[in-house]
Amino acid sequence: MARLDQVITNIVDIFMEYADDGGKKRQLNKEELKKLFEQEIQSPDLKDKISAGDIEEAMEMLDKNHDGEVNFREFCRCVSDLAKCYYQKKTGRGGKRGKGKSQEGEEGEG
Repeated sequence: MARLDQVITNIVDIFMEYADDGGKKRQLNKEELKKLFEQEIQSPDLKDKISAGDIEEAMEMLDKNHDGEVNFREFCRCVSDLAKCYYQKKTGRGGKRGKGKSQEGEEGEG
C-alpha cells in the first residue's frame, strides 16, 4: 500500500476503533479522545502539543458543534493541526499557533 493510502486508512481505522469504545458510535467522547491521544501519539514533537492535562481545552477546540463529542470531521481537523505543528517543527517555520502573523499556507483558516 502506498504511504498516503496507509495514512488515510490509518486515520479512519484509528478513529473508528476509539469511537466504538462506548458512548455514541462514530463519535469520540472526552475519555475516548484522551485514550486515543495517550496511546496513539508517542512522538515527543507531537505529544507535548496535546497533553492529558490539556484534554478539556483540546475538547473545546475540537468540538465545533458543542455536543460534547468529537465527530470524524472534527477529528480530522485535529490531525491536520498536529500535522501542521510537526511540519513547522521540521522546517523551523512558524511559531506558536494562533499567535502573530499568519503562517504560509494557513491564510484564511480558522
